[in-house]
Amino acid sequence: VQLVESGGSLVQAGGSLRLSCTASGSIFSISGGGWYRQAPGKQREMVAVVNSGGYTNYADPVKGRFTISRDNDKNNLYLQMNSLNAEDTAVYYCASWVVGRTIWGQGTQVTVSS
Repeated sequence: VQLVESGGSLVQAGGSLRLSCTASGSIFSISGGGWYRQAPGKQREMVAVVNSGGYTNYADPVKGRFTISRDNDKNNLYLQMNSLNAEDTAVYYCASWVVGRTIWGQGTQVTVSS
């Protein structure tokens, strides 16, 4: 299974972006998926996850601003990001899980200018 992200861009503070992740198979409906991010000089961190049953969980800094969703028919995972601020600047990665191992996408850059 391969994951391909898209949608990253340069955006002004207060703006919105929607990231998309397309899987080569029906992995999100089976295993769920998540979005993670890594800022320069920092460790990769969880942003939002959704499990196979549709339960979602968000990191505290993004609660109320970001929304994770999926389209099982299209094998897509999305991250709607609103009210972006400079602290959201990072490379965003899509992830899912197969037989206990994590599959990562290549990442997409999100840069928020203040």
